[in-house]
Amino acid sequence: MKVTVIGAGAVGATCADNIARAGVCTELVLLDIKEGLAEGKAQDMQQTAALLGFDTIITGSTNDYSKTANSEVVVITSGIPRKPGMTREELIGTNAGIVKTVCENVLSFSPNTIIIVISNPMDTMTYLALKSTGLPKNRIIGMGGTLDSSRFKYQLSQHLGCSASDLSAIVIGGHGDTTMIPLISKATWNSVPVTSLLSEDQQKQIVADTMVGGATLTKLIGTSAWYAPGAAGSALVKSILRDEKKLFTCCVALDGEYGQKDICLGVPVTIGKNGWEKILPLELSASEKEAFEKSAAAVRSMNEVLG
Repeated sequence: MKVTVIGAGAVGATCADNIARAGVCTELVLLDIKEGLAEGKAQDMQQTAALLGFDTIITGSTNDYSKTANSEVVVITSGIPRKPGMTREELIGTNAGIVKTVCENVLSFSPNTIIIVISNPMDTMTYLALKSTGLPKNRIIGMGGTLDSSRFKYQLSQHLGCSASDLSAIVIGGHGDTTMIPLISKATWNSVPVTSLLSEDQQKQIVADTMVGGATLTKLIGTSAWYAPGAAGSALVKSILRDEKKLFTCCVALDGEYGQKDICLGVPVTIGKNGWEKILPLELSASEKEAFEKSAAAVRSMNEVLG
C-alpha cells in the first residue's frame, strides 16, 4: 500500500512520521515545492527505521508528482498560514489555488485515491476539493473535527483527572474558533456522562478552552500546532488502510443530514477502506441545532469567497 503526504512542513512531516511508525503502508511519499526539503526529511525519517522497527520505504520529492502514482491515500497539508494584515479572502484565495492545483496533479497519477484535507481554512478547502475534483463524496475527507475532538478530550481529562483515552467526546460543526461545537452533553467517561461529574462552570470552561485550542497553541509557540494535527491525519490514514471502521468527526459533504446540503461540515462518520462510509445521526438539543446552523452559515460565508 502507498500513501502520499503533500507538504513537508511541520504538520506534513509529523503526519508522515506517524504513518511510517504505524507500519500501515509499504511505501510513503513526502512531497513539497521547496527544493530538497521533502528529500531531506524523508531521509531523516528513514534513518529512524532501524531504531523504531518499521519497514516503510519513505521517499521525498520536490514537486515530482509522478512519484506519488497509485497512492491509496493522499494527505494534503500544503498552504500558507494567515499572516498579519491578510484578509480572510486573501488567505482563501491563495490556499484555494494551491489546493486545487495539488488535487489536479494528484489525480493525474492516482485517480482512485482517497483525499484527506488538512489545509486551512479546512472546511472551505474540503468543499473546494470536492467540487473541483468531481470525486465521489466519500473519497474527500476534512480532518478538522478529528483534531478538535482530541483537544476536547484533553481538556476534559485535565478537569476530570483521567486518561483521555477513556473518554468519548466529539466536536461537530466547522473547524474554527467560533464555528466548532464541543458536545459536552454527549461526552462520557467510560459511559458515565461527564455533566454529572463537572460543575456548570467547569463545563463552560472546557468548551471555551476547546474552541480556542489552536489559537492558544499559536500564542504559546508562535506558530500553528503540528503534533496533534499530524497525529489526527495519521489516525484517519490508518483507519482507511486497515479498514477499521472507526468513528471520527470529519468534515464531509452533507446532503440533507443534520438539515444541511451543499456544504462540508464536521459530523461523526465511520472511516474505512472506502473513505468515509456512514454518517452517524445524533439527537441534538434545540441549542445545539441552533449552534450547528450558525456554524453552517459561517462556513457558507467562507465558501462564497471561492466564487
